[in-house]
Amino acid sequence: MSDADTRREALVEVYNQASICERCPLSETRNRVVFGSGNADADLMFVGEAPGFHEDQQGIPFVGQAGKLLDKLLAGIALLRKDVYIANTVKCRPPGNRDPQPDEKQACEPWRFEQIALIKPKVICTLGNHATKQLSGRETGITRVHGQPQRLNVGSLAVVLYPLYHPAAALYTPRMLQVLEQDFARLPELLGRPPAEPAPPAPLLAPVAAEPAAVQLGLF
Repeated sequence: MSDADTRREALVEVYNQASICERCPLSETRNRVVFGSGNADADLMFVGEAPGFHEDQQGIPFVGQAGKLLDKLLAGIALLRKDVYIANTVKCRPPGNRDPQPDEKQACEPWRFEQIALIKPKVICTLGNHATKQLSGRETGITRVHGQPQRLNVGSLAVVLYPLYHPAAALYTPRMLQVLEQDFARLPELLGRPPAEPAPPAPLLAPVAAEPAAVQLGLF
């Protein structure tokens, strides 16, 4: 078995454990645990805030309007969803889409640390205030730090943390969208890749309960 296969199996096992997690009250109101999806060997990882209504129904992060915009932003730098890994600071939807509470974020930290340790991304993009503050360990807001790469350690792994505005903030604000596109344009450089022609966005595949965990996770 290759290292990549071993890593995928380990990620599925972490998902199996997370799918029955009851570490915080969000387990009582969720429909599905939204663990994460994408490439288990990704150099680029995105961490958002929390699942919303559609994510809670389908078990996949960023499948609503913000997710469609994220796909377009990825296509603008010649990447597809299957090239990256996407997760959130908490794996269960807060009721009414409220902000996740500090104890809920803390309860979910071990799952995120295990994801990062297994995937070993070079760059982690935090989307919005909550994810940026949670992963950076600082209270500086996204308005001040967006587009500014930071080097930090997540456990024993050295990564580049790259804060970005959340795509939801840019859905109806052209100026915000322009800033987000400009910040995205720096990602190939941070990944050590030359600029490339934009790629068409790939369609999303929703999991069904009968499929094995690796398919539900969207692992490639």
